[in-house]
Amino acid sequence: MSEAPRWTLRRAEAADAEAIRDCAIAAFSVYLPRLPIVPLPMSKDYASAIELQQVWVAAHAQDAADAAEIAAALVLDITDEGFLVDVIAVRPRHQGSGAGRALLELAEREALRQGFDSIYLFTNEKMSENRALYARIGYVEYRRLVLENRTRVFLRKALR
Repeated sequence: MSEAPRWTLRRAEAADAEAIRDCAIAAFSVYLPRLPIVPLPMSKDYASAIELQQVWVAAHAQDAADAAEIAAALVLDITDEGFLVDVIAVRPRHQGSGAGRALLELAEREALRQGFDSIYLFTNEKMSENRALYARIGYVEYRRLVLENRTRVFLRKALR
């Protein structure tokens, strides 16, 4: 029998904003050597996101006495294009724990619950690991947008 995850999923609270920012910085810092710009999740205003978007966290505790650490964070939004995974960030030491996958599955459930037939996200074309992961779990590239200093790759997953 497998051990239960040592993290729980919950909606983010205002007090989580700084920890979510730290999580995003840790998660996206690995890409800095290959990108000419700072990834958007590293400079996002998470206090505002918690107020205006749908923000979830995977909180991790070593044991019951520890304060929970934000192991991963998810920012969802509804745009003219549909249900968006705006940010998914997993602290490097928690990658492979299943926290990111659990948050992506939560995003899919939320999209369906809120009446959407698909979910989409975008990433930098140089983040090849992310693009490969998304392809493995059913996301399909449908557009590229060439911007100054980067190319944004849009991917969508049908949910029905």
